[in-house]
Amino acid sequence: METVLASPNREVVIGPDRPFVIVGERINPTGRRAFAERISGGDLEPVREEALAQVRAGAPVLDVNAGIPGADEVDLLVRMVKLVAETVDVPLCIDSSTDAALEAALAVYEGKALVNSVTGEEDKLERILPLVKRHGAAVIGMANDERGPLPDPAERLAVARKIVQRAADHGIPAEDVLIDPLAMTVGADPDAGRVVLETMRLVREELGVNLICGASNVSFGMPGRAELTATFVAMGRMVGLTSAIANPLSREMRMATLGSDVLLGIDRYAATWLRTLRAEQAAGAEG
Repeated sequence: METVLASPNREVVIGPDRPFVIVGERINPTGRRAFAERISGGDLEPVREEALAQVRAGAPVLDVNAGIPGADEVDLLVRMVKLVAETVDVPLCIDSSTDAALEAALAVYEGKALVNSVTGEEDKLERILPLVKRHGAAVIGMANDERGPLPDPAERLAVARKIVQRAADHGIPAEDVLIDPLAMTVGADPDAGRVVLETMRLVREELGVNLICGASNVSFGMPGRAELTATFVAMGRMVGLTSAIANPLSREMRMATLGSDVLLGIDRYAATWLRTLRAEQAAGAEG
């Protein structure tokens, strides 16, 4: 099963036989005080800089989030989406928990966006899915509901199944639903990694849909975050993970995804892997 996202001039295809897709996570003010202060004050230059840097690093899709307490999220998200679309020609993941902000941003985006996100909660399904259908978008379905993150992979699978079924009821095909199995920090729960990986396996085997997650969540609060997150993504590839919201500026992340493409036979004869290493060597020689 393949999920197609699009900017005005470019398509990105997510699927088990396709190169792993990193959705660049850095256009997000959460936990970034200086970034949040500048953009809430009307200076969107950091947004433009992050968009350019992530695409140069190879991110084929960018997440755009404008969630700042006290800010006019509807206006800010629209302006950010317009700026990023003018700056780089890659599909966007429009990220908001506010219906009005999602609606406004989708209305100005010229392409097939990814909506981040809907959960299995009844009210959210009935609010977000019609919006996704109306704008011809794809959507991330988070495998939790009114009960919050569930400790049993089978229960997370049940929520994922519900989201896919409800999406179909609204005319959204399964290929336009990416399930997020919920990566939680192993620093707080030693079983978090095992649970999310098992959830991926179950979702992939039963539903066949593409999988995405906030990869860096798994290493929150831990030392060696870049290495731990990259290890998690590489392991996730083996049980169905096809994309992740992650930091494309992390070399560990880039190499883990490129290396797994080689080992899974997706990067035939390691062409992309070799090209990347040669480019790094050339850049080092020039430096």
